[in-house]
Parts: sequence; structure tokens; C-alpha cells
Amino acid sequence: MEARDILLRPLVTEKSTALMQEGKYVFEVAKAANKIEIAKAVAEIFNVKVVSVNTVNVAGKVKRIGRKTGRRSDYKKAIVKLAQGETIQFFEG
Repeated sequence: MEARDILLRPLVTEKSTALMQEGKYVFEVAKAANKIEIAKAVAEIFNVKVVSVNTVNVAGKVKRIGRKTGRRSDYKKAIVKLAQGETIQFFEG
């Protein structure tokens, strides 16, 4: 897998914004990607040193529109902790 295929998009929520104060950044990643591949992809794309990676498989929610029910897609997210003093400018603005 190529680095751009592993990191799909950043996840910017209130909780992920609060984690940025601790040097942690949250991404949606490919379901088949493992922690080592995610760490290498973040280091390659953003030129930072990754300390640790935590992953979570998120189940899609069941949603209703009128009488019809549907389901959002399942996805995998990664919480990436960077070395002390490192930041990703993409998130900072």
C-alpha cells in the first residue's frame, strides 16, 4: 500500500481537536492498514516522528429516512501520537 492510500482523511471533531493539545492527531485510515503502515505513512507525508499509533474499528450507525432504514459505512480510525514538539501544520491552519 502507498502512503496516500493508507491515510484517507483527517477527522476533525471536538474530541480530536482537544487531543491536538497532547500531540495526538486523528485520521480515517484504510481498513486493511496496520499500525506500522499507518506510522510510516504519517511520517512520510508530514515529515514528523511518530511515537505511537492506536486504532479503532468504528461500526457504522443505523439511520432512518422516513420509512426506509439504511446503514452508514464501517471505518477504521487511527490516533497518532507525535514526538514532543512535533506538529502537523495541516491541522493548525
